[in-house]
Amino acid sequence: MARLRDLATLMRSKNAGPFQVTIDIMFADRATYERVRDSGTVTVERVAAGYRVPADDVAVLTYDPAYAIKVVLRRPVSGGDLGDTDVAGGQQFALMVDWEVPDGQ
Repeated sequence: MARLRDLATLMRSKNAGPFQVTIDIMFADRATYERVRDSGTVTVERVAAGYRVPADDVAVLTYDPAYAIKVVLRRPVSGGDLGDTDVAGGQQFALMVDWEVPDGQ
């Protein structure tokens, strides 16, 4: 097994307005991207459980031409509001970096 951080060439998160944060996971080649995409490592259910939010507040989108996976999370509190711990959303990807990806079939 490999960790997501070892397979991705870029993992980043950012503010997507006052109510959402996006996490981008990008890969250098099709084979690695498809391995992660098809592994079940990055799913709505797993993201929701990891970030402790309802599954309805999560979207996982894949974009084959760019070898990229995008996760969209609804913020638990509005950006910049009391209780917001990361107004820029720049640290939100960190939870996922050590997620293990099964070896390819």
